[in-house]
Amino acid sequence: MKAGKLKESVLKRSVLKQLHTRKEEVLVKPAVGGDYGAVEVSENLAVVLSSDPVTISREEIGSSAIMAACNDVACSGATLKGVSVTMLLPTTFNEDELRDLMKDMDQACQECGVDILSGHTEVTRVVKEPVVVVTAMGIVEKEALVHSSGVQPGMDIVATKWVGLEGTAILAREREEELRTRYAKPFIDNAKVFGQMMSIVPEAAVAIKSGASAMHDVSEGGIFGALWELAESAGVGLEIDLKKIPIRQETVEICEFFDLNPYKIVSGGCLLIATTDGNGMVLELEKVGIPATVIGKATDGNDRVLLNEDERRFLETTQTDELYNLQ
Repeated sequence: MKAGKLKESVLKRSVLKQLHTRKEEVLVKPAVGGDYGAVEVSENLAVVLSSDPVTISREEIGSSAIMAACNDVACSGATLKGVSVTMLLPTTFNEDELRDLMKDMDQACQECGVDILSGHTEVTRVVKEPVVVVTAMGIVEKEALVHSSGVQPGMDIVATKWVGLEGTAILAREREEELRTRYAKPFIDNAKVFGQMMSIVPEAAVAIKSGASAMHDVSEGGIFGALWELAESAGVGLEIDLKKIPIRQETVEICEFFDLNPYKIVSGGCLLIATTDGNGMVLELEKVGIPATVIGKATDGNDRVLLNEDERRFLETTQTDELYNLQ
């Protein structure tokens, strides 16, 4: 199989079809586009869990894994409580690198408002690069639990911040030497800073208070993949205006330099929100300094359409992230 996310057909056929939910307490079970699970723990409360690995980049893998798992839990409307961390390290990894990795994760935990509660750290010959897997946990009142399937036809789709932030930062850090052949150092340094905008926990909290019906963080596979997953989880169509999707010029130029599609590149830091009042949601987010844009609507039916002036084309199922195509 190819590197990256499983094809949707394989995920449905060989993963989800093999799973059986046996407990009545399970409120959210595994599904396409579902990044978290939830289980009832009392009459009023549920625990939300989500796990994420980071393998697409070696630099800042600790903070990226913390952010990814916490972002998923935040999309459920839950209040984050803690994380568990598993680290599989190659024999070439040294103690100084381990210390830096832990400092990186601790800083990310501080930003997300969580503590590392447990975990496992092992040096193994099985891996050639460090693998970090984080499981995040949160608590939510059952009535306040946000389901990714909550998108209804006619709802506005809002995107926060910009797409491609994470991928742009990775390229700026790891391919700087190549980029310096065309771009000045300040341009590249500015792109590196995009890595500091990975958390969507603040905007998720605002969205919950402002009437979000569903949320989905934009991660591996980019905005195109996230839009497909959001629609697929709810069984709705989409009409998205390509020109309204927020994107930074640095992302456009750096992706063009490497011949990558900026709409299919890992985009941690961007959140999709489905709501009945997109303009109102944008205003509430802007009040706390978070830029956001209404990029389209959910529709009745299964067509997921991208509009670009007079051109109409269909979204595809989640594709391999563009970073995996980088030579």
